[in-house]
Amino acid sequence: MAGLVQLDEVLAAAKRIAGIATRTPLLPCPWADPDRPLWIKAESLQPIGAFKIRGAVNALATLDAQAREAGVIAVSSGNHAQAVAYAAARLGVDALIVIPHGSAENKVAATQALGATVVRVPAAEREEAARMLAAETGRTLIHPFDDPLVIAGQGTIGVEIAEQARELGICVDTILAPVSGGGLVSGIAVAARELMPQASVFGVEPELAADAQESLRRGERIAWSVDDTWRTIADALRSSSVGELTWLHIRELVAGVVTVSEPAILDAVRTLASSARLVAEPGGAVAVAAYLSRRDELAAGRNYVAVLSGGNIARDAYSRILSGGEYVG
Repeated sequence: MAGLVQLDEVLAAAKRIAGIATRTPLLPCPWADPDRPLWIKAESLQPIGAFKIRGAVNALATLDAQAREAGVIAVSSGNHAQAVAYAAARLGVDALIVIPHGSAENKVAATQALGATVVRVPAAEREEAARMLAAETGRTLIHPFDDPLVIAGQGTIGVEIAEQARELGICVDTILAPVSGGGLVSGIAVAARELMPQASVFGVEPELAADAQESLRRGERIAWSVDDTWRTIADALRSSSVGELTWLHIRELVAGVVTVSEPAILDAVRTLASSARLVAEPGGAVAVAAYLSRRDELAAGRNYVAVLSGGNIARDAYSRILSGGEYVG
């Protein structure tokens, strides 16, 4: 379909990222409902602790010599920032990262530790600031989601799920993936359309940042204010809207978007720690939260894959969640 990323682009991305991004495991969940088998795609085990490395590496790997010399710029609250910083360091490219005030400090520190220069700006000004700096410096802007190369990179998760399902002898019927800007769910949906046509791909987002669900309900791309989306504990999922390109993919390829409450997100973080022995940040746990708390909205008796998209959480915040306390990002 015109305008959409195609499977051959995703397969090309898989070759580019090999050796830098990890082929993460698809883990069975014997603790889950036996009538609703669940597997977890553990992207928290990537070198930078989140799936974002896939799209970042794919985008940077396609830069020509002149663009590499000029460097790159990205805007992110944390995981894309770390991904671009890591990819840039591996590929010998200078990276400048625009990070909004109020972002998780552990993610900011990790980005700086990877060698990137960080510029802090108000959250509402982050996109404009990144575009202005790109124009002033001649750097290439690596968008966190609304870029076909980034979408193709994230789509390699879908390729791996299809391969691993065949290896395990299972038929995947439902894939649950977090939604913020929409790059992850878009890429997975591209791969699933060709490699797992029987599978329905659902996006998952917090109730407090449900712009994607509202967009689907109204049939047009809707933006929420920064004040609204920044209420959620899922700091990785605070984009005000899906992108123009990702919206095309979501509208055409995604079966639906379900939302999860803040308590459900925290319960999923605890369940992943105690039952799956996996560290998840709140935004990374929303797919499992949907599996656990939105049963009525998802078909019963099917094989589920939940994408655990990230595990970058500060130790003190993680400790509070596990002890039943409140989360402070």
